[in-house]
Amino acid sequence: MDAMKYHDLRDFLTLLEQQGELKRITLPVDPHLEITEIADRTLRAGGPALLFENPKGYSMPVLCNLFGTPKRVAMGMGQDDVSALRDVGKLLAFLKEPEPPKGFRDLFDKLPQFKQVLNMPTKRLRGAPCQQKIASGDDVDLTRLPIMTCWPDDAAPLITWGLTVTRGPHKERQNLGIYRQQLIDKNKLIMRWLSHRGGALDFQEWLAAHPGERFPISVALGADPATILGAVTPVPDTLSEYAFAGLLRGTKTEVVKCLSNDLEVPASAEIILEGYIEPGEMAPEGPYGDHTGYYNEVDNFPVFYRHAYYAA
Repeated sequence: MDAMKYHDLRDFLTLLEQQGELKRITLPVDPHLEITEIADRTLRAGGPALLFENPKGYSMPVLCNLFGTPKRVAMGMGQDDVSALRDVGKLLAFLKEPEPPKGFRDLFDKLPQFKQVLNMPTKRLRGAPCQQKIASGDDVDLTRLPIMTCWPDDAAPLITWGLTVTRGPHKERQNLGIYRQQLIDKNKLIMRWLSHRGGALDFQEWLAAHPGERFPISVALGADPATILGAVTPVPDTLSEYAFAGLLRGTKTEVVKCLSNDLEVPASAEIILEGYIEPGEMAPEGPYGDHTGYYNEVDNFPVFYRHAYYAA
């Protein structure tokens, strides 16, 4: 795949706007239900991505419907045409079940795929724009973020598209997953990950290897599109979503070490949340309206403490 034309989310939004795929909303709109209603109607109509520049009560914009059409998904993967997504599917199938070459000619044909695999490692930077503004300890206040309430009977505001970064004690790869996170205090959220998901599996392995110790975790908001899409792609468990994002992008994923733990987060992210899960501490999560058209039942999930916050 060719290298992408953009470096971060801001570059991508500029490209979308140039092609009529992004609309800016300058009027004040409420993150409590109102933004979701507008975004939902736009999604159903096959409309553009929406950037709400003045959410009521907040100074930070809200981006919605970024990948609401196949065209924008293709653009997010660096492709000019939706039909090129088939090549992405073939690459994913190859990574899941690579077939050994049957001979020299077959090896030559597969060489581009093998070269892509060899280009997977991340590129660690010494610093990143997302580490310019830092808050820690009592200064961490998640209520300052325009976290949306999406449906009338939702339990609380909810982070819906955070990239959760974890690593198990016996794994070299870092896992990226998107798990909804219910706000319960200015520095606490509930991490709703199902037991079979990568983050939950890393957590269980940590508990077995380090009983009673806090599990380090970080969350990135506003990463570049390739990393966002890589996080929702069902890649093999042995492969990091960072690596798959590098394949989509055509260049290695740039990461930076967290300030309070050894995890690596996307260097291009707008916001990074760092913290930990206290073993044994759970809280009732939900109910929340789901894509199924129903509200989920209430269930207990781990509490995520944020002790550091920084932004570009």
